[in-house]
Amino acid sequence: MANTLLKVKGLKVAYGGIKAVKGIDMEVREGELISLIGSNGAGKTTTMKAVTGSLPFEGGEVEYLGQSIKGKGSWDLVKQGLAMVPEGRGVFTRMTITENLQMGAYIRRDKAGIEADIERMFGIFPRLRERKDQLAGTMSGGEQQMLAMARALMSQPKVLLLDEPSMGLSPIMVDKIFEVVRDVSAQGVTIVLVEQNARRALQIADRAYVMDSGEIIMTGPGKDMLDDPKVRAAYLGE
Repeated sequence: MANTLLKVKGLKVAYGGIKAVKGIDMEVREGELISLIGSNGAGKTTTMKAVTGSLPFEGGEVEYLGQSIKGKGSWDLVKQGLAMVPEGRGVFTRMTITENLQMGAYIRRDKAGIEADIERMFGIFPRLRERKDQLAGTMSGGEQQMLAMARALMSQPKVLLLDEPSMGLSPIMVDKIFEVVRDVSAQGVTIVLVEQNARRALQIADRAYVMDSGEIIMTGPGKDMLDDPKVRAAYLGE
Protein backbone atom coordinates (compact mmCIF):
# COMPACT_ATOMS: atom_id res chain seq x y z
CA MET A 1 0.00 0.00 0.00
CA ALA A 2 1.41 3.38 -1.00
CA ASN A 3 2.05 6.04 1.63
CA THR A 4 -0.70 8.53 2.34
CA LEU A 5 0.72 11.97 1.52
CA LEU A 6 -2.34 14.07 2.20
CA LYS A 7 -5.14 13.35 4.63
CA VAL A 8 -8.22 15.50 5.22
CA LYS A 9 -10.40 14.64 8.23
CA GLY A 10 -13.68 16.39 9.02
CA LEU A 11 -12.62 19.59 7.22
CA LYS A 12 -14.96 22.55 7.73
CA VAL A 13 -14.51 25.92 6.07
CA ALA A 14 -16.85 28.91 6.33
CA TYR A 15 -16.87 32.05 4.20
CA GLY A 16 -18.57 35.10 5.65
CA GLY A 17 -21.08 33.01 7.58
CA ILE A 18 -21.72 30.51 4.78
CA LYS A 19 -20.56 26.96 5.45
CA ALA A 20 -18.71 26.19 2.22
CA VAL A 21 -17.19 22.87 3.30
CA LYS A 22 -19.11 20.77 5.82
CA GLY A 23 -16.82 18.19 7.38
CA ILE A 24 -15.26 16.24 4.51
CA ASP A 25 -12.79 13.35 4.58
CA MET A 26 -10.35 12.67 1.78
CA GLU A 27 -6.99 11.04 1.32
CA VAL A 28 -4.35 11.09 -1.37
CA ARG A 29 -1.76 8.33 -1.62
CA GLU A 30 1.64 8.52 -3.22
CA GLY A 31 1.54 8.27 -7.02
CA GLU A 32 -2.23 8.62 -7.31
CA LEU A 33 -4.13 10.87 -9.67
CA ILE A 34 -7.22 11.96 -7.74
CA SER A 35 -10.05 13.91 -9.36
CA LEU A 36 -12.45 16.05 -7.34
CA ILE A 37 -15.58 16.79 -9.34
CA GLY A 38 -18.86 18.55 -8.60
CA SER A 39 -20.99 21.41 -9.81
CA ASN A 40 -20.08 25.07 -9.45
CA GLY A 41 -20.17 26.23 -5.85
CA ALA A 42 -19.83 22.70 -4.46
CA GLY A 43 -16.80 23.75 -2.38
CA LYS A 44 -14.01 22.21 -4.48
CA THR A 45 -11.81 25.32 -4.77
CA THR A 46 -12.41 26.20 -1.11
CA THR A 47 -11.17 22.72 -0.17
CA MET A 48 -8.02 23.19 -2.28
CA LYS A 49 -7.29 26.55 -0.68
CA ALA A 50 -7.68 25.14 2.82
CA VAL A 51 -5.43 22.18 1.99
CA THR A 52 -2.66 24.45 0.68
CA GLY A 53 -2.72 26.80 3.65
CA SER A 54 -4.12 29.81 1.78
CA LEU A 55 -7.47 29.75 3.58
CA PRO A 56 -8.03 29.13 7.30
CA PHE A 57 -10.40 26.33 8.27
CA GLU A 58 -12.65 26.28 11.29
CA GLY A 59 -12.80 22.58 11.96
CA GLY A 60 -11.17 19.27 11.20
CA GLU A 61 -7.62 18.42 10.32
CA VAL A 62 -5.40 18.49 7.24
CA GLU A 63 -2.24 16.41 7.41
CA TYR A 64 0.51 16.56 4.83
CA LEU A 65 3.35 14.02 5.12
CA GLY A 66 1.91 13.00 8.48
CA GLN A 67 2.05 16.52 9.97
CA SER A 68 -0.77 18.97 10.59
CA ILE A 69 -0.65 22.00 8.27
CA LYS A 70 -2.36 24.19 10.91
CA GLY A 71 -0.57 27.52 11.12
CA LYS A 72 1.53 26.86 8.02
CA GLY A 73 1.35 29.21 5.06
CA SER A 74 1.39 28.24 1.39
CA TRP A 75 5.05 29.27 1.32
CA ASP A 76 6.04 26.66 3.95
CA LEU A 77 4.06 23.96 2.17
CA VAL A 78 5.61 24.66 -1.25
CA LYS A 79 9.01 24.16 0.39
CA GLN A 80 7.78 20.75 1.54
CA GLY A 81 6.56 19.82 -1.92
CA LEU A 82 2.87 20.80 -1.93
CA ALA A 83 2.21 23.07 -4.92
CA MET A 84 -1.01 24.44 -6.38
CA VAL A 85 -1.90 25.85 -9.78
CA PRO A 86 -4.84 28.11 -8.93
CA GLU A 87 -7.92 28.69 -11.03
CA GLY A 88 -7.23 31.66 -13.30
CA ARG A 89 -3.57 30.67 -13.71
CA GLY A 90 -1.90 33.69 -12.06
CA VAL A 91 1.23 33.90 -14.21
CA PHE A 92 3.59 36.87 -13.88
CA THR A 93 2.33 38.74 -16.93
CA ARG A 94 5.21 41.24 -17.17
CA MET A 95 7.91 38.61 -17.01
CA THR A 96 9.05 36.36 -19.84
CA ILE A 97 8.21 32.68 -20.00
CA THR A 98 11.74 31.80 -18.88
CA GLU A 99 11.59 34.23 -15.95
CA ASN A 100 8.26 32.73 -14.87
CA LEU A 101 9.85 29.28 -14.83
CA GLN A 102 12.79 30.59 -12.80
CA MET A 103 10.30 32.06 -10.30
CA GLY A 104 8.80 28.58 -9.93
CA ALA A 105 12.20 27.39 -8.68
CA TYR A 106 12.70 30.21 -6.14
CA ILE A 107 12.98 27.75 -3.24
CA ARG A 108 15.78 25.83 -4.96
CA ARG A 109 19.52 26.53 -4.96
CA ASP A 110 20.72 23.93 -7.48
CA LYS A 111 21.49 26.14 -10.45
CA ALA A 112 22.37 23.33 -12.85
CA GLY A 113 19.29 21.37 -11.81
CA ILE A 114 17.08 24.43 -12.39
CA GLU A 115 18.51 24.91 -15.90
CA ALA A 116 17.97 21.21 -16.64
CA ASP A 117 14.37 21.41 -15.41
CA ILE A 118 13.65 24.48 -17.57
CA GLU A 119 14.84 22.41 -20.54
CA ARG A 120 12.63 19.55 -19.39
CA MET A 121 9.59 21.89 -19.24
CA PHE A 122 10.35 23.05 -22.77
CA GLY A 123 10.34 19.35 -23.74
CA ILE A 124 6.91 18.80 -22.16
CA PHE A 125 5.53 22.12 -23.48
CA PRO A 126 7.23 22.82 -26.85
CA ARG A 127 5.04 25.89 -27.31
CA LEU A 128 6.73 27.53 -24.33
CA ARG A 129 10.16 27.00 -25.88
CA GLU A 130 9.03 28.79 -29.06
CA ARG A 131 7.98 31.77 -26.94
CA LYS A 132 10.58 31.63 -24.17
CA ASP A 133 11.52 35.32 -24.38
CA GLN A 134 7.94 36.53 -24.80
CA LEU A 135 6.07 38.29 -21.96
CA ALA A 136 3.64 35.87 -20.33
CA GLY A 137 0.80 38.40 -20.50
CA THR A 138 0.85 38.32 -24.32
CA MET A 139 0.10 34.59 -24.54
CA SER A 140 -3.26 32.88 -25.03
CA GLY A 141 -5.18 31.42 -22.09
CA GLY A 142 -4.11 27.89 -22.98
CA GLU A 143 -0.46 28.87 -23.20
CA GLN A 144 -0.70 30.65 -19.85
CA GLN A 145 -2.23 27.50 -18.34
CA MET A 146 0.72 25.46 -19.63
CA LEU A 147 3.10 28.01 -18.16
CA ALA A 148 1.33 27.95 -14.77
CA MET A 149 1.64 24.14 -14.69
CA ALA A 150 5.28 24.22 -15.78
CA ARG A 151 6.08 26.87 -13.18
CA ALA A 152 4.52 24.76 -10.40
CA LEU A 153 6.50 21.71 -11.58
CA MET A 154 9.72 23.75 -11.30
CA SER A 155 9.36 23.58 -7.50
CA GLN A 156 9.69 19.76 -7.80
CA PRO A 157 6.41 19.06 -5.99
CA LYS A 158 5.54 15.76 -4.34
CA VAL A 159 1.85 16.67 -4.67
CA LEU A 160 0.51 18.96 -7.39
CA LEU A 161 -2.98 20.44 -6.98
CA LEU A 162 -4.61 21.66 -10.19
CA ASP A 163 -7.70 23.85 -9.88
CA GLU A 164 -9.86 23.87 -13.04
CA PRO A 165 -6.95 23.67 -15.54
CA SER A 166 -9.24 23.31 -18.57
CA MET A 167 -11.52 26.24 -17.70
CA GLY A 168 -12.22 28.52 -20.66
CA LEU A 169 -9.84 26.76 -23.05
CA SER A 170 -10.44 25.66 -26.64
CA PRO A 171 -11.12 21.94 -27.21
CA ILE A 172 -7.62 21.43 -28.67
CA MET A 173 -6.01 23.06 -25.65
CA VAL A 174 -8.19 21.01 -23.30
CA ASP A 175 -6.85 17.84 -24.99
CA LYS A 176 -3.29 19.08 -24.54
CA ILE A 177 -3.77 19.97 -20.86
CA PHE A 178 -5.25 16.55 -20.04
CA GLU A 179 -2.46 14.83 -21.95
CA VAL A 180 0.10 16.75 -19.88
CA VAL A 181 -1.69 15.93 -16.61
CA ARG A 182 -1.51 12.24 -17.55
CA ASP A 183 2.19 12.49 -18.52
CA VAL A 184 3.14 14.30 -15.31
CA SER A 185 1.25 11.66 -13.30
CA ALA A 186 3.09 8.91 -15.20
CA GLN A 187 6.39 10.51 -14.11
CA GLY A 188 5.44 9.83 -10.51
CA VAL A 189 4.04 13.18 -9.38
CA THR A 190 0.95 12.74 -7.18
CA ILE A 191 -1.89 14.91 -8.53
CA VAL A 192 -5.17 16.24 -7.20
CA LEU A 193 -7.27 17.58 -10.05
CA VAL A 194 -10.32 19.78 -9.48
CA GLU A 195 -12.24 19.90 -12.71
CA GLN A 196 -15.61 20.98 -14.15
CA ASN A 197 -15.10 18.64 -17.09
CA ALA A 198 -16.19 15.60 -15.09
CA ARG A 199 -15.95 13.09 -17.94
CA ARG A 200 -12.34 13.94 -18.76
CA ALA A 201 -11.40 14.11 -15.08
CA LEU A 202 -12.86 10.64 -14.39
CA GLN A 203 -11.24 9.11 -17.49
CA ILE A 204 -7.74 9.80 -16.17
CA ALA A 205 -8.35 9.43 -12.41
CA ASP A 206 -7.22 6.49 -10.30
CA ARG A 207 -9.84 7.53 -7.76
CA ALA A 208 -12.39 10.30 -7.64
CA TYR A 209 -14.45 12.20 -5.10
CA VAL A 210 -17.78 13.82 -5.94
CA MET A 211 -18.57 16.97 -3.98
CA ASP A 212 -21.97 18.56 -3.63
CA SER A 213 -22.98 21.51 -1.40
CA GLY A 214 -19.85 21.27 0.71
CA GLU A 215 -19.99 17.51 1.26
CA ILE A 216 -18.37 14.48 -0.34
CA ILE A 217 -21.31 12.41 -1.57
CA MET A 218 -19.45 9.65 -3.37
CA THR A 219 -16.01 8.19 -3.91
CA GLY A 220 -14.51 5.34 -5.88
CA PRO A 221 -12.26 4.40 -8.82
CA GLY A 222 -12.57 6.90 -11.69
CA LYS A 223 -13.49 4.21 -14.23
CA ASP A 224 -16.31 2.86 -12.03
CA MET A 225 -17.76 6.31 -11.59
CA LEU A 226 -17.84 6.87 -15.34
CA ASP A 227 -20.27 3.96 -15.53
CA ASP A 228 -22.34 4.95 -12.50
CA PRO A 229 -25.87 5.99 -13.56
CA LYS A 230 -26.13 8.62 -10.79
CA VAL A 231 -22.84 10.25 -11.79
CA ARG A 232 -23.79 10.09 -15.46
CA ALA A 233 -27.12 11.77 -14.86
CA ALA A 234 -25.81 14.49 -12.54
CA TYR A 235 -22.37 15.32 -13.95
CA LEU A 236 -21.97 13.85 -17.42
CA GLY A 237 -25.13 15.35 -18.84
CA GLU A 238 -26.78 12.04 -19.69
